[in-house]
Amino acid sequence: MSIILGIDPGSRITGYGVIRQRGPCLQYLGSGCIRASEQKLPGRLKRIYVGITEVIIQFRPDVLAIEQVFMAKNADSVLKLGQARGSAIVAAANVELPVYEYAARLIKQAVVGTGSAGKVQVQCMVRHILKLSANPQSDAADALGVAICHASSSKNVGLLVSQKSS
Repeated sequence: MSIILGIDPGSRITGYGVIRQRGPCLQYLGSGCIRASEQKLPGRLKRIYVGITEVIIQFRPDVLAIEQVFMAKNADSVLKLGQARGSAIVAAANVELPVYEYAARLIKQAVVGTGSAGKVQVQCMVRHILKLSANPQSDAADALGVAICHASSSKNVGLLVSQKSS
């Protein structure tokens, strides 16, 4: 049995999703969004760190899975996204959670069956896979998709960013 915290990082909205994996069975535990859009960047990064820390305390995950940075046309956006990821990763590292990262195309492939799936397709499939009564909000659905991807990865072959020290 494993509890997986999935993160869809963003400098203004960071989605999180928590699932329990028992063999091939996945159980929804919780999800939501950390909203920090009204603050300047340092305040947003602090809000992400504090929010992820609170989620870790609440759910006690065994692992954190996070979406990789993808290249965009706007370099400033990519840098801010990387800093948001860093805030979430530091929150996990502070409690020695192993951190895995997955490419967006791999996440979509694991959840929908195609790496070019749209946000609505991801939401619908996350709802179906986790037997939810309604589609989760977009950023939370993406984070749950990251967690599902980690659970379904063959021996969790995502890029290991950090690991508990022995």
